[in-house]
Amino acid sequence: MKQNIYDNEVFFENYKALREDPVNYNELLEQPEIKRMLPDLNGKHVLDIGCGMGDLARYCAEHGAERVTAIDPSSKMLQEAKLRNGHPAIDFVQTALEDAVLKKESYDIAVSSLVMHYVADYDAVIQSIHASLKEDGILLFSTEHPIVTARKEGDKWITDEEGNRIHFAVDNYQEQGRREVKWYVNGVVYYHRSFAALCNGLIRNGFSLQEVTEPMPSEAAIAQLPRIDHELRRPSFIILKARKTARP
Repeated sequence: MKQNIYDNEVFFENYKALREDPVNYNELLEQPEIKRMLPDLNGKHVLDIGCGMGDLARYCAEHGAERVTAIDPSSKMLQEAKLRNGHPAIDFVQTALEDAVLKKESYDIAVSSLVMHYVADYDAVIQSIHASLKEDGILLFSTEHPIVTARKEGDKWITDEEGNRIHFAVDNYQEQGRREVKWYVNGVVYYHRSFAALCNGLIRNGFSLQEVTEPMPSEAAIAQLPRIDHELRRPSFIILKARKTARP
């Protein structure tokens, strides 16, 4: 997250075009599951971590949240968020999660969509979120699936001579840490963590797991975007829901 690649002009324009097309992996696969897993929002104070263009923050505000604090390090993202999804109940704040000064025991729910794989120090941010949540507060976040983030180099799908996908290659799974890829621009940095590391980081820092899901596309989603059926062969995302239960 500290890299703030989203303020790179080339990256931002390509990413914005991706998200503006309603037929994409986020809208057909990840977001429906995040919204299903959200607890009751009525009267709650929500912390939206890495709010991007503000769609999820607006959803929370329109579904009963009393207040939404939406943070993101990207000035370009926040400018779009205010234009597209401004709402009286939303406070947009420019800050990276690692740098955010979060009020202690102030939020009922912390939600984050596809941010944690950009975080270098997972334990530190989980501790910070834990401290910011009220008693029994909920942390809900999606991240790229460890199967996807594991491989350090080379094509992830192995194809035959005709270009048909034979299988997905998983390698370097237990070698956790920094990865670097080209996504619209060179040098996009993210961090691989195993499934165990994601779960144990929560447990170690005072959370109890409530639900874990690996979103699968519906028949309707496959009809709209046929290539999304590859999710039935390997998942792109994992979503974890945890409750604050103890002090770390």
